[in-house]
Amino acid sequence: MEPIRLWSIGVSVYRVPIETPVQTSFGVLRDRAAVVVHMIDEDGCEGWGEIWCNFPTVGAEHRAGLLAETVAPLALSRAWACPADCYEALTAAVRILAIQSGEPGPLAQVVAGVDIAMWDLAARRAQVPLWRLLGGRSGAVKVYASGLNPTQPERLAAAKAAEGHTTFKLKVGFGAERDVANLSSLRSTLGDSVGLMVDANQAWDVEEASMMAERLAAFKPLWLEEPIAADAPIDDWRRLAHRAPVPLAAGENLRAGDFARFLDARCLKVLQPDVAKWGGFTGCLPLAQAAATASAWLCPHWLGGGIGLLATLHLKAAIGGEGFAEVDANRNPLRELLAGEALQVRDGAVTLPELAGCGARPELSALAPYLILEHTIKSRQFSKGDKNE
Repeated sequence: MEPIRLWSIGVSVYRVPIETPVQTSFGVLRDRAAVVVHMIDEDGCEGWGEIWCNFPTVGAEHRAGLLAETVAPLALSRAWACPADCYEALTAAVRILAIQSGEPGPLAQVVAGVDIAMWDLAARRAQVPLWRLLGGRSGAVKVYASGLNPTQPERLAAAKAAEGHTTFKLKVGFGAERDVANLSSLRSTLGDSVGLMVDANQAWDVEEASMMAERLAAFKPLWLEEPIAADAPIDDWRRLAHRAPVPLAAGENLRAGDFARFLDARCLKVLQPDVAKWGGFTGCLPLAQAAATASAWLCPHWLGGGIGLLATLHLKAAIGGEGFAEVDANRNPLRELLAGEALQVRDGAVTLPELAGCGARPELSALAPYLILEHTIKSRQFSKGDKNE
């Protein structure tokens, strides 16, 4: 791989109001936001990335500011032998700042978004799909429709089934009776042949999670996601895994050494890193072998815009193996407007097109009404006399 020398990094925040809020056990999304990274190298090749920004919603603008003021100047300061070289250097450079500011999460998310864009740029330069550059064997990815809200989830699920989905994930943590009734309704509507999962978003303690796992097991969910707090003692996770009749899943709220700790404890059947929340491709790819060693599926998490979705699909295509990639079932204009043409789901899977990089083709003119802010930061060696110098 030829060294990468960046000429500019741009960051844009888009925000779209939605009619139907996205509900979780800890909060509600009343609009959808996306923080988009756009980088250009010295030869004019571009790369696109996305930074996680779901909760709280004001966090989108904050992450854009962190990139513009702190991380982008570091990424522009020198040439990089490869994207992983940049990721490791940026992670080391912001380590003390993360401690000082008390913001390890937002800074890790910004670095992850830069890493996604760097890998996208590298694959575009090589003129190959990113999953192939990363060693994947096929662009076909099994997916599941996620984010089914607790209010009449069977309606959205039925619509997604008609579009080709065969696996679905329900939000739970809204009271035992409501959760059980919703899962029962989904089984009645979709039948016994579809795959179902449930996501509690850290709603319970160990005792309540054990009780709910017993009640939900009758509907044969493939996994129970984040039943307790991600930072609960590992012994609590072990105890719950031993008692629960449903396999456990987690990972979207883990970082760095957390993954090894959970895999070593053998308490998870499903590991769910979020490529734009921690690690990017550089951090998440090594988790595939670690998960396989622990007999766990690696199923990337995602609930955001279209660039992050494509990155998630390319990550799963690159690592292969059992499991699924997550596709948000809720309406989000920032999905198609950022990704380009919507991917068709057939028999519960999508096939990534033969486009270079992640294949994102943002429709900038259509996105313009939703633009909240944007910054462009240029490399000093390329911007002599520029007002941004």
